[in-house]
Amino acid sequence: MVTTKDEELMESLRVVIDPEIGLNVVELGLIRGIDVNEADDTANLTMILTTPFCPYGPQLIEQVRMVGNKVMSGGVTVEIGAELWDPSMMEEGAGGDWGLF
Repeated sequence: MVTTKDEELMESLRVVIDPEIGLNVVELGLIRGIDVNEADDTANLTMILTTPFCPYGPQLIEQVRMVGNKVMSGGVTVEIGAELWDPSMMEEGAGGDWGLF
């Protein structure tokens, strides 16, 4: 199966778990954008947090950056988006185990 670099990057981020909720950042819909520059193998990610003052926010952002750097040899930058998170952003079926749906 051939995957694009952005798909590979997104799949790699499934290991980053929000410790309060127990779901990964992809399932939660926190990764809002991926811009891959294949010329220099870098990526710019836009992500949001479940709450503006998430106590694990800095840790999650750093983990996303570190995991992304394993996929993108040129490095990854993470920007925080202005969007407010809501459960409708979650992957279909992800909230069932959490008791949301």
